[in-house]
Amino acid sequence: MNKNLEVYFQDIGVKDFKETWGYQEELFNGIIKTKEYNRSLPPDIQKPTPNYFLFVEHPHVYTLGKSGSENNLLINNRELKARNISFYKIDRGGDITYHGPGQIVGYPILDLENFSLGLNKYVSCLEETIIMTLKEYNITAGLINGETGVWIDPEDAYRARKICAIGIRASRWVTMHGFAFNINTQLEYFEYINPCGLTGKKVTSLQKELQCKINIDEVKTKLKANIEKIFGMKLTDREP
Repeated sequence: MNKNLEVYFQDIGVKDFKETWGYQEELFNGIIKTKEYNRSLPPDIQKPTPNYFLFVEHPHVYTLGKSGSENNLLINNRELKARNISFYKIDRGGDITYHGPGQIVGYPILDLENFSLGLNKYVSCLEETIIMTLKEYNITAGLINGETGVWIDPEDAYRARKICAIGIRASRWVTMHGFAFNINTQLEYFEYINPCGLTGKKVTSLQKELQCKINIDEVKTKLKANIEKIFGMKLTDREP
């Protein structure tokens, strides 16, 4: 792993999902273009590939991954419009999920070759950053075998509840999309979908677990520190 590699970090605030998706693709395609350019050059004169990490908060939106089923959306277009919820079929893995106010959505657009990471290890690193951040709030979280994302009480089938969903896209070892970490999230919006295609599983938030509204900026600070620690990167505001 390339220790302390600088990664350009942006907290872009509240932004429409489709606009952010377009911005991700622009960064993603830029990295791939650089990698293609480098293939014809000797290693000592190749351009370094840039890396990016975005935090964003979306207005109410459901996104359906390329392997998902539209049957997991439990309301129709008229009901979506009445509740002011957008819906997009997108190019990440996984099934349906919700993004909305009070949620930290993280989009790492990384060249994994810079970090000597395979895809499975990359997803594990994302999960570990969330687990470590929850630990700072005295919450023990973990994983469920065969499922991505981070769960509280994962060993208890009746009490297990998901607090962070993960869905990524990768091509030529470059990533986009990422995680959705429920902080002060309005959990009723999960009632209109089968989250991640699962039935009978609960969803929770940091606010619900601690029974108080959470300072989301404080969570972001802790989360950034854990991202740097787990990935061995340095998040910076210096543009590549």
